[in-house]
Amino acid sequence: MTAPLLPGEASLGVMGGGQLGRMFVHAAQSLGFRTVVLDPDADSPAGLIAHQHIRADYLDAVALGELARQCQAITTEFENVPAQALQQLAQTRVVAPAAAAVAICQDRAAEKAHFAASAVACAPYAVIASEADLLAVSDDLLPGILKTATMGYDGKGQVRVRSRSELVDAWAQLKQVRCVLEQMLPLALEISVISARNAQGEIVQFPVQQNLHIDGVLAVTQVPAPGVSAELQAQALAAAARIAESMQYVGVLCVEFFVLQDGRLIVNEMAPRPHNSGHYTMNACDLSQFDLQVRAMAGLPLTQPRLHSPTVMLNLLGDLWFSPTATDVERTPAWDQVLALPGTHLHLYGKASARPGRKMGHLNITAATSEQAESSARQAAALLGLASDW
Repeated sequence: MTAPLLPGEASLGVMGGGQLGRMFVHAAQSLGFRTVVLDPDADSPAGLIAHQHIRADYLDAVALGELARQCQAITTEFENVPAQALQQLAQTRVVAPAAAAVAICQDRAAEKAHFAASAVACAPYAVIASEADLLAVSDDLLPGILKTATMGYDGKGQVRVRSRSELVDAWAQLKQVRCVLEQMLPLALEISVISARNAQGEIVQFPVQQNLHIDGVLAVTQVPAPGVSAELQAQALAAAARIAESMQYVGVLCVEFFVLQDGRLIVNEMAPRPHNSGHYTMNACDLSQFDLQVRAMAGLPLTQPRLHSPTVMLNLLGDLWFSPTATDVERTPAWDQVLALPGTHLHLYGKASARPGRKMGHLNITAATSEQAESSARQAAALLGLASDW
């Protein structure tokens, strides 16, 4: 068994300098680890606060060598880091999650095959990589959602199709790249599970999170999940654990599920990293998802996280920085009024400028009861001009 990397002695690296990297760096630094970020952006949120920022492309061999020289373990903050870069780093350093697991999450077709191998049901689907595949699509899959097999996130690279003619047009719109067509199912709600697993096979999990998406982007997360039975939550936790174990996954993994109107649980997709829906853990749990990311990659003990406060998380997009009537004039949201509400915890990501749709931060609202957390969250949403009809 490999000895753990100890706080105060080791350095930890992260590929990617966005907000997830920034929150990872905060968690690592709070334990006393030195941190190094590799990201090409000179103003990356994580690079601005790390001990060192290596400004280079993710495939820059010299930069990767420098990252490996300085760090004993390396993680990634987004799934589209080139797998070959992770493979190069893994020759001499601990890389968690491993390139093979990240590669599965990068490809929707490979991801769905992995779900099947893990005995977890997903929506009926077909892979479309050629005209022949397009012609062979079963009528049963329509209406459906056509998704690019790679590089899609937050609703990007997706087109809803109701007929074969719309499917043909959508594939052309997506430049005829390899795609996955998923049958559209009657959804009741969306949930997610965040697990942390170490190299010894130990796994711990946060409570099931109930999520609301608007235009394909997460808007609200509630924990405990108000619309999910204890039995269904147990099914989701067990399914997420099987998915992680069958990849021999090391790190933090988020698995998203659909709950159908008939009560069935269907897996949607997964992310090989901390997830937007887990940001509530920073204030509502005794360990955050980023704390467990650090522990898993460093080989430190994984203790079961405890939810100590019911919570609601509101995602804060760049639209809040602009008036609905004057979209070219930037403004500062009314943070003073929001922070006057009980149990509010504001997290801004240090991004240099706001733009519509850009993730700028999140707001966690904790309380003694779910009802109190929801009440304060609705008040905060009203102050910010967010939808509050959830």
